[in-house]
Amino acid sequence: MRIGILGTRGIPNRYGGFEQCAEYLAVGLVKKGHEVFVYNSHNHEFQGDTWKGAHIVHCNDPEHKMGTAGQFFYDLNCIRDARSRKFDIVLQLGYTSSSIWYWYWPKHAVNIVNMDGLEWKRSKYSKKVQWFLRHAEKWAAKKGDLLIADSLAIQQRLKAVYNRDSVFIPYGAELFSTPGESELKKYMLKPFGYNLLIARMEPENNIETIIRGSIKSGDEKPLVIVSKTGNQFGQYLKTQFAQYDKIRFVDDSYNKSFIDNLRHYSYLYFHGHSVGGTNPSLLEAMACNALIAAHDNVFNKTVLGNDAFYFKNETDIAKIIDEVRDKRDFSQMTARNCHKIVEQLKAYR
Repeated sequence: MRIGILGTRGIPNRYGGFEQCAEYLAVGLVKKGHEVFVYNSHNHEFQGDTWKGAHIVHCNDPEHKMGTAGQFFYDLNCIRDARSRKFDIVLQLGYTSSSIWYWYWPKHAVNIVNMDGLEWKRSKYSKKVQWFLRHAEKWAAKKGDLLIADSLAIQQRLKAVYNRDSVFIPYGAELFSTPGESELKKYMLKPFGYNLLIARMEPENNIETIIRGSIKSGDEKPLVIVSKTGNQFGQYLKTQFAQYDKIRFVDDSYNKSFIDNLRHYSYLYFHGHSVGGTNPSLLEAMACNALIAAHDNVFNKTVLGNDAFYFKNETDIAKIIDEVRDKRDFSQMTARNCHKIVEQLKAYR
């Protein structure tokens, strides 16, 4: 089959969860004999025509000039191109800026929509944009030929709100089995001598809450924050907490070996995502034997169950840090999380 994958900034992944999904899925579908086309932003650092067997289609993306509004025109450019390629299937990852064009989706293809999280809850959006995103969710839910939910909570919402059935396809991860302490030397970190947070600089990821809770705890271990800090929120946090030596910002890195080792050797791994579905980075932390403290919401609890600590505010975070005096005391929790990763891979292979 000819399959087009739309809705991401492109592969190889240099951004986030949907990009990672596109990367792994494209390679897997190619291995199964399908002809796969992945749409990339024209300014993605990878400028080749193929990547690991998948065709790369570069489309103009004016987001760097127009801001968020540019995403809508990027999606339109991708959809316009897809209409001429006679795809059997068009997979759209997310609905935020593509569902407005539902009337223009390729008519000859099966349009599959991997529904996003609760995007309309993101505080970075104005009330008008949040109103629009509620409608965007509805358009995608109503107009998609087939819906995919990466979270049971999202699947339940689609049925309850839109009376649409969906296919639950959770993300997966590979167990990390090659730890190496040498990866930590670059940032002068000691194994299990730091806490870790990996997230995009968005308020909904509770980064400021985690920082304040870490400071409030009085714990001497540094909090290492891996993220791109070039946006307004990132610059605000760097300025706001510049006087605290224990708060260390590390430029975002897509060196998987480095990131996995950071996760593996962390004392506590904080996962503050609050409005999405299942986040791939959470599964990867589980697969790295990280001891996880996650934001208290249905998405995270569906994945982690009782094998994590949960927080709602900075006081909760301070209490968790105080409670975890020795990571080894919670080895059963990390072992069960690794087991979940293994069982999920078995179930969907």
